[in-house]
Amino acid sequence: MSIAHLASESEAVSFTDLSRNPKAVAARAAALGSLRVTHRDSPDMVLTTATRAERTEENLTTASRLFLALMKQDDGARSLLLALPEVFPWARHLDDEEVREFTVELLEALSDAAELGARDAVHRAIVSWRATARINADPEQLRDARRPLDDGNLGPVEVHE
Repeated sequence: MSIAHLASESEAVSFTDLSRNPKAVAARAAALGSLRVTHRDSPDMVLTTATRAERTEENLTTASRLFLALMKQDDGARSLLLALPEVFPWARHLDDEEVREFTVELLEALSDAAELGARDAVHRAIVSWRATARINADPEQLRDARRPLDDGNLGPVEVHE
């Protein structure tokens, strides 16, 4: 779930508004559930109630545990593998083994996010597997990726997110 979904652009206040009228901004955030706080010189923040944040954590933990339990059953694992390309359309460029690896890595990352607070693990798993799919989708990049390396100089690397 993206921050944009939590607090859309129409549900935003500036950091200046927050500092000038904290009670009104806090009341608005409580009424809306969450509120984006924009800051000219820093990343935006989201202001929300502790109860809402705790429920979000509980939801993530529940979903993570449910998916991990499904992976332990043949039918559940098969369903997750079949659903993955609907959630991540670019996964069609992964072969069957890569889809299985992506699914396991994603579920482990979700578990780490839920149980350990390691939020970046999910993002890293998605970004890295999307990059693999991007290479697989381009025959020239795939050919270059499979080319044996002659020496220790790996050359320049471009990172796309």
